[in-house]
Amino acid sequence: MLRPVRAVRADRRTTSPRSAAPLGRRLPLFAAAVVAAGLTAACGPSSEPAGSAAAAAAAAGQSSQAFPSESATASAEASPTASAPPSASASASSSPTPTRAPSGSASSAGGSAKPARTSAAPAPAKVPGPGYDSSADAQKMIDAALRSAKADGRMVLLDFGANWCGNCKAADKVFAQPQTAGILGASYHLVKVDIGGSNAANSALLRKYSPSGGTYTMPVLVVVSPSGTVRTDTHVTGNPSLTSEGINSFLRTWAS
Repeated sequence: MLRPVRAVRADRRTTSPRSAAPLGRRLPLFAAAVVAAGLTAACGPSSEPAGSAAAAAAAAGQSSQAFPSESATASAEASPTASAPPSASASASSSPTPTRAPSGSASSAGGSAKPARTSAAPAPAKVPGPGYDSSADAQKMIDAALRSAKADGRMVLLDFGANWCGNCKAADKVFAQPQTAGILGASYHLVKVDIGGSNAANSALLRKYSPSGGTYTMPVLVVVSPSGTVRTDTHVTGNPSLTSEGINSFLRTWAS
């Protein structure tokens, strides 16, 4: 019975020295693990990889060097504006401001003549032929002449006469002459009214435009403005000489 016990002891003797060496080697590793755990608990876990602290410090150093350079650049850019030379500001303030000249200054300074009218001259008014139409509506003819006069600025010449009147025939001959016809066409609308018959309406028109009454010496020439105002009445002033010189002078006098 003693042999098996010895065998067990022998086994213990042989195995204990073998397990002691690995345990001695494990103790330093365990102590290192404990120290590392203590450092981690004191400083906290690091989420950055190794070497990131050095990179961050280098970046911080670069950024701290960059900021002064930007401020220096900004101050360098601002300094010329702040310290502008007085000559430049004086020249800027004293520079003349352009002013727009009046529209008519160029023409008035140069003394240039007014531009010619581009609109064509109105066509000459129609000059009626000799004699008096007893059947014509004199009032309508006068109204039409006044409308035309308002449009073109001509005067209206009323010629009250009769076909049997010798002076009226003499005046008709002058009216037919080219020079007199040109004056009439350029400056008048001629309306001939027959007062030699029994036309009461035409006689009323004579009294309307020559209201002085009395005995009328034919022809009675009345110049009326475009507004209908009587400018002259030969029943009051007397007839001009029934020649081209006399009638032309009369027409030129009252044309404007």
